[in-house]
Amino acid sequence: MIAPCGMNCGICRAYLRDKKKCPGCNESNENKPKYCTSCRIKNCEELKEGSGNYCFSCKVFPCARLKQLDKRYRTKYGMSMIDNLNIIKETGIDSFMVLEFEKWACEQCGDVICVHTWKCNKCGYQVK
Repeated sequence: MIAPCGMNCGICRAYLRDKKKCPGCNESNENKPKYCTSCRIKNCEELKEGSGNYCFSCKVFPCARLKQLDKRYRTKYGMSMIDNLNIIKETGIDSFMVLEFEKWACEQCGDVICVHTWKCNKCGYQVK
């Protein structure tokens, strides 16, 4: 559920929606928004040529594209792809996922808070 850029697809609005649910960046392209299927980071030649599944394994990490995406997510959503990738690199994917489940759990019902809306997908609790 973690995209090459460090995005946790499990907290994405496209993944959390009820109709035409996106399967996540690492799955088939069915039901994915066009901006996901044509993502320049996911389809990056450097990443394909490298030995890892995440941008931190690239020799130019963090590249200009990732920095731009990271800046947008930091500004609009209070989340950093680069920080996510550094945590994965340092602690491993399993530890990162434990942190993500804790960070994005609704304090009202325990379901998932969407990074794009800051709202619980199940009970509608608004965080911000």
